[in-house]
Amino acid sequence: MGFNCGLVGLPNAGKSTIFNALTNLGVDASAYPFCTIDPHFGIIVLEDKRLDVIHSIIGSAKKSPTNLEFIDIAGLIKGAHQGEGLGNQFLSHITQCDAIAHVVRCFEDKNVSHPYEKIDPVQDAKSVTIEIILKDIEIIESHLHKFQQAARSGDTETKKKIEILNQFLDHLNAEKEIRTLHLSSAQAEVVKELNLLSAKPVMYIANVDENHFTESSLVMELSEYAESIHSPCIPFCGKVQEEIAELDHDEQLEFLQVMGLDETGLQKIVRTGYNLLYLITFFTANENEAHAWTMGKGDTVVQAAEKVHTDFAKGFIKAEVIKYPDLLEHKSTKILHEKGLIAVHGKDYVVEDGDLVFFHARK
Repeated sequence: MGFNCGLVGLPNAGKSTIFNALTNLGVDASAYPFCTIDPHFGIIVLEDKRLDVIHSIIGSAKKSPTNLEFIDIAGLIKGAHQGEGLGNQFLSHITQCDAIAHVVRCFEDKNVSHPYEKIDPVQDAKSVTIEIILKDIEIIESHLHKFQQAARSGDTETKKKIEILNQFLDHLNAEKEIRTLHLSSAQAEVVKELNLLSAKPVMYIANVDENHFTESSLVMELSEYAESIHSPCIPFCGKVQEEIAELDHDEQLEFLQVMGLDETGLQKIVRTGYNLLYLITFFTANENEAHAWTMGKGDTVVQAAEKVHTDFAKGFIKAEVIKYPDLLEHKSTKILHEKGLIAVHGKDYVVEDGDLVFFHARK
């Protein structure tokens, strides 16, 4: 699995339409609030031309790309942290996600209802964020009560946790998400332990109509807000991208050219998601299979080995690494050997995006 991404937003922001565009599953997309009650899950194969090249050059019998899971979560309303609407379900499903794709409506349509008086993308975005912040406050206050009781025994570690939780509360009460803090290692451990929702990385998807692909004051407002909190914002026309998703590959390319686009919305969202989560792709290949794997940027070759097989990590001896540009240029592992372009690395080697890795391990 590459990573999983939860689509969130107000009712009728266009989450289900965008989910259809991304996954081509054809879930219901209605003009009425709470059309989505139970979350929809979609597994998407991530296309990577590098895997195709490796598969061809190595002569593998099959290829296995990495995957991305999207979760279409019920629309959120004010009071969700207290269970209003489908709030409890909404917030519980966010805990399963690595990243949040926050869909914000940036189009006018009298036929599609809106929970508030007018379309205001910044206020819409903030209303969802506030509910997430309030839920984190509730989680922290609940744990603070438990920790304060334990601290009476003089437990030093518990006292440190109480101090950290109070720091988090101050930040949240200022209507700031935990992810905007520069976390110490101790703070990061507490975030992981409590699975705080506002710590998850967020990208904003500005759902536009087909007439406002490139110019929209609503998108500009949302983009400026997203930039102010260090989040990316992707303009995305759910209806058009849904149509693109139904075409075959060649027709998709032709459609994109006509629309003046250089990539599908899916490709843009995946690229943004990888950047948000500091992920990279490495490859393994032999005569049986060429395989793409997802791992964290900065992780070592032993961590990569563990993803492939735990025995590779336990018995790790060395790794032979081919840089993808070298493979693409010479198209032969034999030539790469002759030119000394296959590097041998020990367990401390930090894997780079696009590396083709051959593991050597004790049996």
